[in-house]
Amino acid sequence: METRFTRGKSAILERPLSRPKTEVSVSAFALLFSEVVQYCQSRVYSVSELQARLSDMGQKVGGSLLDVLVLREKNGKRETKVLNILLFIKVSVWRALFGKEADKLEQANDDDKTYYIIEKEPLVNTFISVPKDNSTLNCAAFTGGIVEAILTNSGFPAKVTVHWHKGTTLMIKFDEKVIARDKALEGK
Repeated sequence: METRFTRGKSAILERPLSRPKTEVSVSAFALLFSEVVQYCQSRVYSVSELQARLSDMGQKVGGSLLDVLVLREKNGKRETKVLNILLFIKVSVWRALFGKEADKLEQANDDDKTYYIIEKEPLVNTFISVPKDNSTLNCAAFTGGIVEAILTNSGFPAKVTVHWHKGTTLMIKFDEKVIARDKALEGK
């Protein structure tokens, strides 16, 4: 009787618990993301409102993505230092989202609470045609929302804004208390 249920297949109890990493085709992602942009664009009146709406959608994705990646990559352990969480985002989060690391991670020369993640050609901007009257539109605001949610939910409250500079730059401004806590951890 047991062979009737498992004929030609492995028993469900013998399958591994961890899911294999899967990839989504770029064309499927491009279609879905362009529909998201069009949906948001039909409900706003300005470029800044559109970017804010994309950022809000990205924050919803980032909150869920953090939980999954912390379990998969870190075995449930969260980061406690600013540089470590930024490297986690630059490497693990970018690899999970886009299949590669972010191009650069830099700290501002004049401000210890400002960091930059630089992506020369972000995937979210690749298949979006921007009209000339909306030339300031940067759809990477969606990615900025993901990063902001990951930082905030990890205990590093920050504001992430997206700018056109060296490609696309995500400017991360941490709260003062985050930098004070990080300096106190370094002193121990």
